[in-house]
Amino acid sequence: MNEHDGLRTFLIIWFGQTISMLGTAMTSFALTIWAYDQTGKATTLALQGFFMYFSYSLVGLVSGVWVDRWDRRRVMILSDLGAALITLGLLGLYSTGGMRIGHLYAAQLLSGVFSAFQSPANSAVMTLLIPRKHLVRANGLQTLGQNTSQILSPVFAGLLLLAIGLRGVMVIDLTTALFAIGTLLSMRIPRPPVSAEGQRALSANRWQTFTFGLRYIAQRRGLLGMMVVYMLINLYAGLTWFGVLSAMILSRSGGSETTLSAVQSALGLGGVLGGVILTVWGGPKRKVHGMLGIAGISFLLGDGILGLGQTPAVWIAGAFLGSLAVPTLISSNRSIWQSKVPSDIQGRVLGAAMALQSITTPIGYLVAGPLADDLLEPAMRAGGTFTSVFGPITGTGPGAGMAVMFLLTSLAGCLTCFGGYLIRDLRNVERNLPDAPESVLTRQAEAAPVGD
Repeated sequence: MNEHDGLRTFLIIWFGQTISMLGTAMTSFALTIWAYDQTGKATTLALQGFFMYFSYSLVGLVSGVWVDRWDRRRVMILSDLGAALITLGLLGLYSTGGMRIGHLYAAQLLSGVFSAFQSPANSAVMTLLIPRKHLVRANGLQTLGQNTSQILSPVFAGLLLLAIGLRGVMVIDLTTALFAIGTLLSMRIPRPPVSAEGQRALSANRWQTFTFGLRYIAQRRGLLGMMVVYMLINLYAGLTWFGVLSAMILSRSGGSETTLSAVQSALGLGGVLGGVILTVWGGPKRKVHGMLGIAGISFLLGDGILGLGQTPAVWIAGAFLGSLAVPTLISSNRSIWQSKVPSDIQGRVLGAAMALQSITTPIGYLVAGPLADDLLEPAMRAGGTFTSVFGPITGTGPGAGMAVMFLLTSLAGCLTCFGGYLIRDLRNVERNLPDAPESVLTRQAEAAPVGD
């Protein structure tokens, strides 16, 4: 397989997965509306995200063992098939009038399980198809697909709900999943070359096998530092962007759904433009700058502006600028892992890393509500405890306590990212850790292709 064939295979798989993500995002949006209509509570929606991230993080610690042992193409096919069966089950429950909120929680738990296999398999496959010099661009294309589906899904789902209802949206989701499976079935993906680390993993006992990824990371302080920084970044995101952004905008705008929609659109547009820029640019020469430097600036401009802003125009600017840097952050981080970890053990190592990096997000979800409702919002009302400190900066009244949360995560994010440069092993992770053997072009021709 030459470079052209690898790129073609990657683009076909990427297209199929992007179409499937769009179908999934439309169903998720439609089910969100259905769930809110049933309870009228924001907690119902937050718990769905919690259950998905919880199972993803838990299963992801061990799923990489099977990702490395099995044909990764088949892992992705089975993951897509599992997601389709979840949608099919919900479709059956809805069609018979038996769907309840608890079924959505169960569906999110199962979705997290399948994602825990899909994500490391997809990332590991990329290193078999794309030359290392193009990994940042390829990862940028991945985030571009994700952000595009998030922008288009509310529009398409809203129109389709009026035309064909929730049942029809789920049928379309099933169709897109089958399309993604079809693209995978038509592709050939080479086996990864066996590395010395991979041979040690194969000879390990059962306990060592399941802890291999964790031990591999712990023994490499640069990778460990990257993982800890990313865990903190996801914690801050869970506290504010995921946890209270919508509530803050609604509170500060007098319940204006139009303002919230504009802010959410700015989030999506920033992510899409950031993905386009990254795909064309290729990212910084030293990827650690994309993870630390650009991410630190993102916290300053995104969280900071959202915390300080008191008008829709400022919130829209903050949302756009904050999300503009996200593709570079994600792609730079993932590309370093892909470059430094041998391809035949990437399932174990990346699975463990992704799981631990994500585990702080549900913690942020759980803490965000009580922190806002029980502490900071009351403290920022007229005469509240913190009004004399933060009031001149954020204003007071509804939503001001959540604005303070954004200011605090802006400060914490900047300190975390820029402080990462003080850690030598993290700052020099690309120089100190040797590159893994190049899987594409140099080794692929010697490996037996896998495919029907």
